[in-house]
Order: sequence, then C-alpha cells, then structure tokens
Amino acid sequence: MLDVKKIRQDFPILSRKVYGKPLIYLDNAATSQKPKQVIQALAEVYEKYNSNVHRGVHALSMEATEKYEGAREKIARFIGAPTECMVLVRGTTEGINLVANTWAMSNVKEGDEILLTEMEHHSNLVPWQRVAQAKGAKLRFLQVTEEGTLDLSRLDSVLTKRTKLVAMNHMSNVLGTINPVKEIARKAHAVGALMLVDAAQSVPHLPTDVKDLDCDFLAFSSHKMLGPTGTGGLYVKKAVLETMEPWLRGGDMVREVTLESATWNDLPVRFEAGTPNFADTIALGTAVDYLQSLGMNNVREHEISITRYALGAMKELSEDFHFFGSPDLSKRGGIVSFHSPDLHPHDLGTILDREGIAVRAGHHCAMPLVRGRLGVPATARASFYIYNTEEEVDALAAAMKKALKYFAKAPSGKPRA
Repeated sequence: MLDVKKIRQDFPILSRKVYGKPLIYLDNAATSQKPKQVIQALAEVYEKYNSNVHRGVHALSMEATEKYEGAREKIARFIGAPTECMVLVRGTTEGINLVANTWAMSNVKEGDEILLTEMEHHSNLVPWQRVAQAKGAKLRFLQVTEEGTLDLSRLDSVLTKRTKLVAMNHMSNVLGTINPVKEIARKAHAVGALMLVDAAQSVPHLPTDVKDLDCDFLAFSSHKMLGPTGTGGLYVKKAVLETMEPWLRGGDMVREVTLESATWNDLPVRFEAGTPNFADTIALGTAVDYLQSLGMNNVREHEISITRYALGAMKELSEDFHFFGSPDLSKRGGIVSFHSPDLHPHDLGTILDREGIAVRAGHHCAMPLVRGRLGVPATARASFYIYNTEEEVDALAAAMKKALKYFAKAPSGKPRA
C-alpha cells in the first residue's frame, strides 16, 4: 500500500491554498501534479548541462545526450518496450497523429475500415476521420453499454477482413472504463488488422507491458504521469516501425543529405525531427523513477481503494446526481463523472473551486460520448491519483451537498422548505 501522507510531502503545490481553503486537486485525468524530484530534475538540466543533444562533442552536449537517451531507456522499460521502438513525442495526441500521417496514409486504402469506439478522446477520433476522408475508408464503432463498458457482442461482426486498424483507449477519460485491449488486439490480428492503444490514462495508473498487450502502437503523455508537459512516448512494433516513413523532416533525423535527396537516421531517431524536448524528457525519466519506486501495482490498489470510497461517500447523492461508469472496480480506474439535471457542471465546478476543490467540468474532449451516448451536455469529473485521500473525498461530497443547497435544492432531491 502507498504511504499517501509521505507521498504528499513530495508535492509542493499541495501545500497551497485556494480562496483560503486547502487545495484539493481532483483533476488528475487532465494533468497530474509534479513531485519535487521532477521539478528539481528539470531545473538541474538548465542549471548544469543545458545543451543541444546528439550534435555536440563538448562536455555539456555529451552529458545532455547521455541523460536524454538514458531517459528514453527508462521510459521504454516502464512499458516493457525495446528502446529502439520508443519514439519520443510531445504527447499522446502527437503520437496518434504520427501514426495517422505515416503508417495509415501509406497503408489504408479505399474500402478499408478503421474500428474505433464511442468513448474515444477527440485525439483518437479526429485523426482517423481525416484518414478516412483522404483515403476513402470507413470508420466503424463499438458502442458503449448503459453500464459504461464496451459492448463486445458485435465485435466479431464489425471486425472483418476489411478492418485495417483498431484504435481505442485503454482507459476512458470520462467513464474510467478499462477496456480489454489485449483480447481485442488478439482478434484484430486474427483478421490481419493492427492495434493502436491510446494509453494516456492507463500508463500513469496501471502496470503496462506492450509485449503482453501485443499492441502494434501505444501512445501516452508525460504530464499525466507526474512528468512535465510537452513530452511523451509512442511505442511501435519494430517490424511496423521499419516500414514507416518519417512524418516531420529536418535536423538530426537524417543520415546523409544532398541538394536533391536525403536518407534517414536509425530507429527511432528518424521520427524525431528538430531539437527534441530533451529537458522535459529527462524530467519524465525522473517521474518514471518515482512511479517505479512506489510500484505500479500499489498505485493501482490505491486508486481502487479511493474510488470505492468515493462511490460509497457519494451514494447518498444518487437521487440528485447520476454517476457514470461501471460499478465493477476491476473494470474502471480512478475517475468518477457525474451530472445533475438541476445543476450545470460548470456551476458546480465553480462552487467546488471556491471550496478549494479542483475538478473538471465539460465534455472532456469526448463530445460524442458525453452528448451522444450519455445524453448530457457535460459532466463534472473527479479523478484521483497517488496523493489523494479519503478526507479529500469527504470534502468533495460535502461541497456537492453545499452546491445543491446554494441552488435551493436539498440533497434528497426535494425542494428546500
């Protein structure tokens, strides 16, 4: 189990107050807070060895290069990937777009199909809309059940020889649903399709092994796993990566250049044009060290525990709020989204903010899911991480009751006397 009290001491921002109230940060699905170890690692780059990587023969450049490539190795090991298959990108969105603009544009043909789900983040939907439009392909979708899980009853009928790619999230950023990507990857491969996993929400919270999942592509972001913004990783199976043409060109991704042509550098550097975000990537390596020191199984156990506690603490509010997601905690992460027909999520979010509680309100970049399948204009979302406590959950539930009273509605669902 995690020693949450000790962990909280590593996060300077958690000691601040908002409107005179202690900060309760429950917006971790959007971005996580950073421990002092990561902050110090980032400062150390600029204070001690700031220099462009891969190009210099002087001491600073060689030290920066060693640290940068060392971080790549840590990041790759964290998800069970070979280092040469770990492309460093700005985050999940760029990673998915890299696949869409390289592999997909070369391999998807007219009449092919791309299988997605109704619960995708826009970053794993909009790029495939473009590919389908450009190549004359068709998008197909797995639907979401009333419980908030994927309806797999139609999987065998929608996954056919025409399917070129299955692209789906490992964990929904709205419902917290953990999808059976390993099983679906196996079925995708059986019909000759490749499998892409949007792991933005899962890599920070679940033990992840790309070999076990047997996915062909997996993308994730640093800023959701204690690291800085603007960096992340894209894993691609080596046999697939070797066939892909670089998307962005210039800088150190080349080997030989003439006025008429160019050849490409080794894997994976040929996919990293320009000066890389080496400082933030080095700090991401420190974030990986931090998570590994905690143990990802312990991270997962903590989030199951606090999610169970949250659902229990909010049970008395179930007449006023609809809570989305599966009750089976083995199938969901530490995300609780909710909506009240009498209280707009933006109003609720504002009231909670005045209590020092940070939640997210909106469609969470998953508009087709929220407005379509869930049938609401927006939800409020509380999302947990390693530093959140049961006391913070109690404060959230109390603040939700306060919000109902503020809008002249008793927590029981009855008008106030």
